[in-house]
Amino acid sequence: MNIDYAALTDLYQIIMAQGYFDHGMGDTEACFHMYFRNYPFKGGYAIACGMDQLAELVETYGFTDEDIEYLAALPAPGGGKLFHDDFLNYLSGFKLSVDIDAVEEGTAVFPNEPLVRVCGPILECQLIETPLLNCVNFETLVATKAARVCQAAEAPVAEFGLRRAQGAAGGIWASRAAVVGGCASTSNVLAGRMFGIPVSGTHAHSWVMSFPDELSAFRAYAESFPNNCVLLVDTYDIEQGIRNAITVGLEMRERGQRLMGIRIDSGDLTWLGKLARRMLDEAGLEDCGIVLSNDLDEYTIRSIRQEGVNVMSWGVGTKLACAYDQPTLGGVYKLSATREEGDEVWKDSIKISGSVQKLTTPGVLDVRRYYFEDGRIAGDMVFDVNSQVNESEVIVDPYDSLRRKKLLGKRFETLLKPLAREGKCVLLPEQRSAMEAQARTKASLETLDETQKRLLNPHTYPVGLERGLYNRRSELVAKMKGFE
Repeated sequence: MNIDYAALTDLYQIIMAQGYFDHGMGDTEACFHMYFRNYPFKGGYAIACGMDQLAELVETYGFTDEDIEYLAALPAPGGGKLFHDDFLNYLSGFKLSVDIDAVEEGTAVFPNEPLVRVCGPILECQLIETPLLNCVNFETLVATKAARVCQAAEAPVAEFGLRRAQGAAGGIWASRAAVVGGCASTSNVLAGRMFGIPVSGTHAHSWVMSFPDELSAFRAYAESFPNNCVLLVDTYDIEQGIRNAITVGLEMRERGQRLMGIRIDSGDLTWLGKLARRMLDEAGLEDCGIVLSNDLDEYTIRSIRQEGVNVMSWGVGTKLACAYDQPTLGGVYKLSATREEGDEVWKDSIKISGSVQKLTTPGVLDVRRYYFEDGRIAGDMVFDVNSQVNESEVIVDPYDSLRRKKLLGKRFETLLKPLAREGKCVLLPEQRSAMEAQARTKASLETLDETQKRLLNPHTYPVGLERGLYNRRSELVAKMKGFE
């Protein structure tokens, strides 16, 4: 998308980078992890997304001449220039050399486990923090919302939120994330072209309003698009609109064609959906489907379905593309370990703060996902890749050592997969495909227990620390607080 990811950052990241540079710390090896603390939408899971854009970040990252000129002109609040020439010269030839591991797009993920791990020179790790969080936070949020909507719909969902999205880039990546989460198509033509995802659309009220009457508008549309004919029936009187659509549908049948469906975009969708189905069936158009839209979300869709409306497909816009009821995932990116050049052993880093929820976990971390024999997931264990793993028990609640889950002997997989090595993207094309990610979403959701997929009051999935890591963190907290 020709995004300048180096400049797409918070100023303090570049300020800290100059500080590392000045003090000879830029090459200190560091490990950072990106994770989120709370379930989005008060649900029971999230769907990882944004790794394709993260790969794009790696491939294109670098400071342009315009970036350097801009930074050189920034004044320091106390006088003089904010950035000095030696550092700017360094940035002008800057290239990433970090290693990045990430959860595959479409994987169900949970709070307090790493979605992304970045290892490399601390200066580089710091510089990519903001754009990394920007893409993974937003796209994971939208993919999760899409999964919830599609779960409620139990029929194809078309995403058409571009006109309400947060800007052009937000709309494009939201469309991709929506498809990763399970949407059958998007109205966004540019997203369809860029990502190879299905596009769909019919006509708006303005089409109907531009003709002398609704019937002539429907007939003209059917003539132009006999193989994609879904008629929007609520421009004027909805019941009369359905009758006009029936007239056109019967005329199409005589020509050997088919009216695919009608769309209702206003009013009491439950009552109107039932009315439309009855009228279509009585006219012999049993094969004409009903499409519903108008500020839908997973709760409204579930309510309509529970009242017995037979819906062919759904159109969902604003509340999907904008993740309407939750503005952000709240993912964070925290330093967990460092080591000097030539050292083999990592030094733990930990943030304690005044909030228990913000306590971080030290080490170079990964996640093991354990499975029951029937294929459902049993629990996730966060562990340090450089330490011996004790599988006898996992601390399920990081803040309560009495809550433990025995996972010994169950099948498991490791979640973090290579995304970049020495600053080069190593993802294969199929690992970046939105449609492949959609298939992973479907498979991943099938491993969840039904209680974890509830829209209301879902069960909490167990994510815990490997016992040795839990003990190590507890000892480090005590040491940092002066209890030892």
